[in-house]
Amino acid sequence: MTTKLTIAFLVTFAGAVLLAPFYIPLLRRLKFGQTIRYNGPQTHLKKQGTPTIGALIFITPIIIVSLVMYFADIAPQIIPLLWTTVGFAFVGFLDDFIKIRKKSKDGLKPYQKMVLLFVVSLAFVFYITYKDYVDNSIIIEFFGLKTSLNISWLFIPFSVLVLLSATNAVNLTDGLDGLCAGSSFIVCMLFTAISVMLCPNDSVAYFSVAMAGGLLGFLLFNANPAKVFMGDTGSLAIGGAIGACAIMLQRPLILIIAGAVFVIEALSVILQVGFFKMTKGKRLFRMAPIHHHFELCGWSERKVVIVFWIFTLLCCILTFISIK
Repeated sequence: MTTKLTIAFLVTFAGAVLLAPFYIPLLRRLKFGQTIRYNGPQTHLKKQGTPTIGALIFITPIIIVSLVMYFADIAPQIIPLLWTTVGFAFVGFLDDFIKIRKKSKDGLKPYQKMVLLFVVSLAFVFYITYKDYVDNSIIIEFFGLKTSLNISWLFIPFSVLVLLSATNAVNLTDGLDGLCAGSSFIVCMLFTAISVMLCPNDSVAYFSVAMAGGLLGFLLFNANPAKVFMGDTGSLAIGGAIGACAIMLQRPLILIIAGAVFVIEALSVILQVGFFKMTKGKRLFRMAPIHHHFELCGWSERKVVIVFWIFTLLCCILTFISIK
C-alpha cells in the first residue's frame, strides 16, 4: 500500500507542476484576474490582477488519480469524497466567475452559496449512510480515552454542519500567499497517516494523499510571491475534502485540533463582527481574519504564513499522538 500511496502522491504532485505552466498563461489570456479589496492591507494592492481560479491546477490531477483508483478497485469508496470536492469546487467556480465578470469582490449572494453547498453536503452524507460506509456514530479519541457516540438521525445534520463549517473556515484562511494551500497540505498528510496507521480506510488514505500531492505542487506557484491564486474554487474544494475525510473516518471532532488554524481564522471573524456590533464601532482586532491582524502589527506576509504552517504542523502532530 505504501508504494501505491507514494505513486498517487507523486502523480498528483507532478500533474500540478506540469499543468501550472499551461493553466497560468491561459487564465491570464482569459483575464481571470483577482480583484483585491481596497480596505485590506495596502501591501496587497500590488496583487491586483494575479490569475485566480488556479485550483484547477491541483483539482485536475486529483480527479484523474481518484478515478483510476476507483476503477482499479483500489479505493472503492473514493467517489463520494471526489464528488463532494468537485461539487464544492463548482460552487466556488461560480462565485469566482461572477466576481471576475463584475470586477468586484461580490460573487454569489451568501444565501445562494450556502444553499448550493448545503445540497452538495446533504447528498454526500445521505450517500455514505445509505451505502453503509459509516454508521450513525461519532468516535471520540483523546490520549487513551475512546468512546463511540451513536447520535442516530442527528448524524446527518451534524455531518452537514461539519462540512459547511469546514468549508467556510478554510475559505477565510485563503488570504495570504500559500497560507491555505500549505496548511491544507499538512492536514491532508495527517489524514493519510491516520487512515493508514490508526483508523484503516483505504479510500480516505488514497484521496487525502492525492490531495496532499496536488496541493504541494500548486504551492510551488502559490507561495509568496504568488504567481496564481486558488480562488474560492480551491478553498471551498479543500474545505469540502477535509470535512468529508473526517466524516468518513467518523472522527469529525479531530478538525478542532488538526484544523485549529482554520478554526481560529473563523472565530476571529465572528468575534470581530460581534465586538463591532456590541461596542458600536470598536474593533477587537486591527483586521479580520486574524492573519491580516498580524500583518498590520508589522509581521511580513511570509512570517505570518510560516508561523501558521508551523502551528498547523504542531496541531496535527498533537492530533496524531492523541489518537494513537
